[in-house]
Amino acid sequence: MPSRTTTEPTAQSTHQLPQVTEPRNPGMSLDMNWVRSVQVNTSAIERRCATLPGRRSIKKDHQAAWLLRAVSCIDLTTLSGDDTIRRVQRICAKARQPVRADLLTQLGMTGLTTAAVCVYHEMVPAAVSALEGSGVPVAAVSTGFPAGLSPFHLRIQEIHESVAAGAEEIDIVISRRHVLEGNWQALYDEMVEMRDACGEAHVKAILATGELGSLRNVARASLVCMMAGADFIKTSTGKESVNATLPVTLVMIRAIRDYYDSTGFRVGYKPAGGISKAKDALVYLALIKEELGDRWLHPDLFRFGASSLLGDIERQLEHHLTGAYSAGYRHPIG
Repeated sequence: MPSRTTTEPTAQSTHQLPQVTEPRNPGMSLDMNWVRSVQVNTSAIERRCATLPGRRSIKKDHQAAWLLRAVSCIDLTTLSGDDTIRRVQRICAKARQPVRADLLTQLGMTGLTTAAVCVYHEMVPAAVSALEGSGVPVAAVSTGFPAGLSPFHLRIQEIHESVAAGAEEIDIVISRRHVLEGNWQALYDEMVEMRDACGEAHVKAILATGELGSLRNVARASLVCMMAGADFIKTSTGKESVNATLPVTLVMIRAIRDYYDSTGFRVGYKPAGGISKAKDALVYLALIKEELGDRWLHPDLFRFGASSLLGDIERQLEHHLTGAYSAGYRHPIG
């Protein structure tokens, strides 16, 4: 079982990864008995999540440390139809220096970057160039993002091209119809082929949970994607009407815990869409800590898919140091 200690991160330790190399999840054969046995008590899940924000209050230096940890776990994202190379370059500059240097100096923090930069395939070369030498990887949304309804061979080809362009992580979207129809074999086969196409690039499976119909479907889809070799499971594309929520998060991370308990392989988790406030990030981190333990509070196993979240975190850090809130424009994303 993962550790569930109650230690808090310090500002100096928030961007230090554990001195271990996690073996990549190799996947396993589809176990339909396990999949069919998965049930979800929706009312209990909702009660647990409703009480979490009020039960967990992090203040002062501890809050600053948790916020710095959150920064290190952000996939800084731009996924707009009007993206330009200059916008991507600005996002990449922010990923390299996510918090103002003077604030980091006062906090005693060095070497802080975001976890990755997430862009459309077309912008991968620009992002790779802008991040050269930083150690920040590029994540590409592939496989017909966001709907995932382009011809399957073209989705696979898009993965190959994103990897060839330098993307080290691929955020793929599953075919929601397989979940809604209960066709778990089709979902598994699709995910296996996508994982193979990624090669050495890590794959994040986007479930689009707001479109799956029930929390039980979310749990079963999470398990099937992990069986097929997903390195991360992710809530949403950010384009659905309902994106990351605490109930969905609790269901998905308990599926991750069950998979780890059964196989010994850790799978990462990424909530995406709708997380824009620092206080919300703290709640998500607290939930991860309580359910999965400290090992998951690092960017190799946890990510926020966000853009505006970073600006609010930076603003809260300045308030921590000065006692006053600054205007939002003092903390631009790019």
